[in-house]
Amino acid sequence: MKKKFKLQDLDCANCAAKMEEAIKNIDGVNDASVSFMTQKMMIDADDARFEEIVQEAVKCIAKVEPDCRVVL
Repeated sequence: MKKKFKLQDLDCANCAAKMEEAIKNIDGVNDASVSFMTQKMMIDADDARFEEIVQEAVKCIAKVEPDCRVVL
């Protein structure tokens, strides 16, 4: 399953790159991208565990930039 999410308060391109790398390392993720310019995140992951993977991604984002929020 592939899905896009809007990000709020993503302040730094370097942070976006760190988030993207962390999300790509989550087990079950096929591909991921975090765009500072568009303030969007795309996750392509296993259908069976998609919700669980999204929650892990939200945790990764909070670690890198605590003020950034994912609009689900």
